[in-house]
Order: sequence, then C-alpha cells, then structure tokens
Amino acid sequence: MTIDSFRDYCLAKKGVTEGLPFGPDTLVFKVMGKMFALVALDEVPLRANLKCEPDRAIQLREEYDGQIIPGYHMNKQHWNTLVMDHRLDPKLILELVDHSYELVVSSLTGKLKKELKNL
Repeated sequence: MTIDSFRDYCLAKKGVTEGLPFGPDTLVFKVMGKMFALVALDEVPLRANLKCEPDRAIQLREEYDGQIIPGYHMNKQHWNTLVMDHRLDPKLILELVDHSYELVVSSLTGKLKKELKNL
C-alpha cells in the first residue's frame, strides 16, 4: 500500500482531518480532533500506527509477527504499528484503519458524535 492510497482512504472518512503536529515526518489523521492514524513519512517501508482493541492487538501481533508490532512511541496496549512492506494484505490494512476510526468515534463525547453525524 502506498502513502497516497492510505491517505486517500483515511481522508474519505467522515470528520477526518490531517496534519503534521509532531513535525514534517509524521502525518496524523484525526476524527473530530482525536488521533486514529499516524504515518511515518520518512520510513521505508511505510509504517502506520493504528488504534486497536487490546485483545485484538495482541492477536494481530502474534499472527503477523514482525509485520504488526506494538505501537511505536504510543501506548502499546492500545496501538499497533503496521509495517507496510507488501506482505500485509491491503484489505487487512483498510479493515484495521476502519477499526481504529470506529474505536475513536465510539469514544467521542455525545456532543462530538452529534457534530460528526451532522457533517
């Protein structure tokens, strides 16, 4: 998966913005101001951090050893890093982006959920 296809997929989601709050090398995607994906722009192969339900995070790390690892510079219980070196199925990557987005949306306040719904 390329950075362009990853970026396009994230930005197509409702309420998503992108920015570089940690400097020029880390692209951050937020839904209603809350992070759900980060991409290291200077890494080869491409790497992305995604939020994940803790039990599922452990299962994914075991199943995709070396390709899905604990979230770099993140809470390792709730974040995974995906090494996108063409070994991970693009469908899985998109499914995990969806999972991350949905986890963050589910944790939004009622007010923010209503604003998101009305976008």
